[in-house]
Amino acid sequence: MARNIGSLDDIRSLLNSLPRASEGSVIEARKRDLELTKPRGSLGRLEEIVFWLCRWQQKSVPDMDHPQVCVFAGNHGITRHDISAFPASVTALMVENFVKGGAAINQLSKELGAEITIRTLDLDHPTCDFTQEAAMSEDECVDAFRTGMEAVNPNASLMCPGEMGIGNTTSAAAICHLIWNGMPSDWVGSGTGINNEQYQRKIDVVRQAKFLHEASVTDGLDVLRCVGGREIVAMAGAIIAARLLHVPVMLDGFICGAAAAALYETSPQSLLHCMVGHGSAEPGHRLLLDRIGKRPLLDLGLRLGEGTGAVLAGLVVRAAVTCHNNMACFDDIGLAREIAH
Repeated sequence: MARNIGSLDDIRSLLNSLPRASEGSVIEARKRDLELTKPRGSLGRLEEIVFWLCRWQQKSVPDMDHPQVCVFAGNHGITRHDISAFPASVTALMVENFVKGGAAINQLSKELGAEITIRTLDLDHPTCDFTQEAAMSEDECVDAFRTGMEAVNPNASLMCPGEMGIGNTTSAAAICHLIWNGMPSDWVGSGTGINNEQYQRKIDVVRQAKFLHEASVTDGLDVLRCVGGREIVAMAGAIIAARLLHVPVMLDGFICGAAAAALYETSPQSLLHCMVGHGSAEPGHRLLLDRIGKRPLLDLGLRLGEGTGAVLAGLVVRAAVTCHNNMACFDDIGLAREIAH
């Protein structure tokens, strides 16, 4: 699948020929939902989740047997501007923490029963400083996209993309500012907890990025190449691979959202198989979600990344599937459906 991708134009062609949802798979699920021992619609968004899973898993009986978390790590040249509370070396340390099972994403993934796939993307060679030049060449961008595609398990029942990369909230803000304009401050937040001087530098970096690149970018993929990070591009690749493999996707927070935003800007149909796990504490995330027309499942004030919000939402997905598949029907308890409704 990924080996057929050799250029950004190949990705553009792919985005214009993505498989559609299986509406036929939803019909039986809707019939069963009407027979369950509850008033119609009383489980709210849990019912919406079930139909969404059926639609994109292409199954009339949804499952959560094999959720997967794909965490991508990359480093950013713009950290030279001192726009983060932590040095770039922390990226590699956190990857080691993921491998040893010590991070928040490890604990939450255990709770969900999810497989964790970790991919590092050339940590010793950060992206270029995108206030001076494009963050990546086309080949580098395509390589990162392919890495993301190759990480997705074809047997996954749900895929939750996550990331680690010091400086990547600045990259995410630059992506959104290039796509949707506004003021840099609309998109820039505190990230890992920066001071006011770092916050102002972060705004300046995003402003400079727009000034340098806005005349040359042609679509969301070009925006990723110019101001993205390898881990952000990899998340975009994983999102698209999941679509090709009939795996629904639960998006995480602002940085994951920026990867999705670039896909949406290139082809709005590319996110139909995605739900959003949570609304991040990063201020730009709410604005981003409004632009892509998505409503988060959870609102917990998270701003960690790693895929944590997506995995927490995965627990809600599991609850929805358990109710749908295991609740009794009216006939089972000798109650007429018309009485309950």
